[in-house]
Amino acid sequence: MTVTDRNASAAWVADADEGEEPEDAMPLSMRLSIADTLTLSNATCGFLAVYFTTTGVLIPHLTNSGDAGVVRNNAATAVLLMLLASVFDLCDGLVARKLRASPMGAELDNLSDLISFGLAPAYFVLVWGMVVGDVHEPLSALAATVVLLAVVLRLARFSIVTMPNGVFQGMPSPFGALTVVSIVLLELPFTPTLLAIVGVAWLMVSRVEYPKPRGTLAVGMLAWIVLSMALLTAWAFDAPGGLLMLQTGCSLQLVLGAVIPLFAMARRVYAFRDHRREARAGIEP
Repeated sequence: MTVTDRNASAAWVADADEGEEPEDAMPLSMRLSIADTLTLSNATCGFLAVYFTTTGVLIPHLTNSGDAGVVRNNAATAVLLMLLASVFDLCDGLVARKLRASPMGAELDNLSDLISFGLAPAYFVLVWGMVVGDVHEPLSALAATVVLLAVVLRLARFSIVTMPNGVFQGMPSPFGALTVVSIVLLELPFTPTLLAIVGVAWLMVSRVEYPKPRGTLAVGMLAWIVLSMALLTAWAFDAPGGLLMLQTGCSLQLVLGAVIPLFAMARRVYAFRDHRREARAGIEP
């Protein structure tokens, strides 16, 4: 979930209104900024993730063709593209705060997030259910729908609710998407996997607070994404211990999803203590 500076966008529009534009100039609302280019790259990665999931996992399963190693490589590629989409999503927010953001930046961001962190992981869950077995397909389709709707609601709420103190309300959709995919890659029994996926969908629409990735946290998130890419690559090429490394990474992703809200909670506790301390200092003579 990218955080764009709406004031920066408004300032750009105000600056442009000071002078008259040539008649043949592109309307201001149609101009793309550097941040928008990164956002569109996010959407492209999400679409390609769906493509590789279809051509490399679903079609070989339906036609009983394709080597297991090839299927593993395509599944890893789809997840790598979702990870790359999260990198673009992280960077476009940073660029938008440093440079000018276009008037349609926020809308582009929501639409791109819906593709990469809503449609792509939900489709991944659906295909997983089809590969696991026909008896589980209806339930996996239901879980995929729940994930998609959770992201839709999450993005809609983000557009109209302003959260103070640098926190998100609910698990951010990029983090939620990667957590859902990690649950699938762990290859747990069907029922625990299904319950865990629905649990992540609930976290995305819940009121649990997650800190926004800024400063040190943003660097840490970027480092974690790069490490996850390395673990996926090792698994895709069947490196020694690759499966164990992948399972370890997926498990850590789940742990982070549960632990990260504690940082936001601790931050609120410290802020409350500081406020009380200042209030007492103001009362004392």
